[in-house]
Amino acid sequence: MRTRPQVCETLLFALALHTGVCYGIKWLALSKTPAALALNQTQHCKQLEGLVSAQVQLCRSNLELMRTIVHAARDAMKACRRAFADMRWNCSSIELAPNYLLDLERGTRESAFVYALSAATISHTIARACTSGDLPGCSCGPVPGEPPGPGNRWGGCADNLSYGLLMGAKFSDAPMKVKKTGSQANKLMRLHNSEVGRQALRASLETKCKCHGVSGSCSIRTCWKGLQELRDVAADLKTRYLSATKVVHRPMGTRKHLVPKDLDIRPVKDSELVYLQSSPDFCMKNEKVGSHGTQDRQCNKTSNGSDSCDLMCCGRGYNPYTDRVVERCHCKYHWCCYVTCRRCERTVERYVCK
Repeated sequence: MRTRPQVCETLLFALALHTGVCYGIKWLALSKTPAALALNQTQHCKQLEGLVSAQVQLCRSNLELMRTIVHAARDAMKACRRAFADMRWNCSSIELAPNYLLDLERGTRESAFVYALSAATISHTIARACTSGDLPGCSCGPVPGEPPGPGNRWGGCADNLSYGLLMGAKFSDAPMKVKKTGSQANKLMRLHNSEVGRQALRASLETKCKCHGVSGSCSIRTCWKGLQELRDVAADLKTRYLSATKVVHRPMGTRKHLVPKDLDIRPVKDSELVYLQSSPDFCMKNEKVGSHGTQDRQCNKTSNGSDSCDLMCCGRGYNPYTDRVVERCHCKYHWCCYVTCRRCERTVERYVCK
C-alpha cells in the first residue's frame, strides 16, 4: 500500500502533465495542424491546438499569418532535434506538444533553450515570409541608412526582421502575459529566454551581396541585409544553453528579480539563458523527471564529444551492429543527357547504447 507522500507525489506529477504548466510553448502543437485545414476563416482559429485566448484573437485578426506560424512550429521542432542530436537530451520530448514531460514543464536549462529557439524561429520564419512575398501584410525590409561600402550598392530584398520580431513576439509571448497562470519566477524566466532568442536572431542579421559585371568580374555588388539560416541561430543558442546561468527569484530594491544563484548579486545579462531548476543527467528513463534515457541510442565509438559511446551510454557500454548499405556508385555522365550508375554494397558498423 502506498504511503501518503507517495500518493501526493503521483497526484502532483499527473496534475503537472494535465494542466499544462508549460503553457508558453504549447503553440508548438501547431506543427500537427492538418494540411486540410485551410486557415482562411476565423472559425478555424478555434480548431488550432495549444493556443491561449490571446493567441486565438491574434489568429482571427491576422489569418494570413497563421500558415507561416504553423511552418514556424514545424521548423522549431526540426531545429531543436537537429541541434541536440548528439546529446543525451535530444529534444525528442518537443514532439509531445502540447502535453510535455517535466524536462520542458519545469524551469530547466532545456526549457530555456526551447523557449529561446521557438521565439527566434517564429520571428525568423515571418521575416523570411515577408521577403518571399508570402505575406500580404509586409514586404522587404528597409534599406539600411549606412553606406554599403566601396563598389557596393543596396538592392535586392532584405529580410523584414522588424516585422518578424514585432509579430513573432506578440504571438509567442502572449501565453506568458496571461494573469493567474504559473509562478512569477517562471514567467520572468520564460520571457527573458524568449528575448534572448530574439536577440540571437538580431545578431544573425548580416550583409549579403551578389556580384555583377562583365564575365563575372564583380565590378559592382548588390547587397542587402539577410538573416543567417535557422540552424546557425540554433547553434548560437545551444552555446548559450551550455553556459546557461541558474537563477533565483530574489528581492532587489522594491521588486523581485531573477538573479544568478551562485554568483555575486548582479542583474542577469541580456544575452544569457537562465534556468530555475537543475536537470537530471538523462541517462536512465524516468518520466517523473522528464528523462527518456539513452538506451538504444546510437553513439560514435571514435568521438571524444557528447556523442561518444562513453558519454552517451553513461558508462553502461554498447552493442556493435553491422549493416549492409546498398548505394549508387561509379556514376558516369553520358552526352547527352543521362547518367548511369552501378549498385555497390558496403558494410557499416553501428554502436548502440545498452
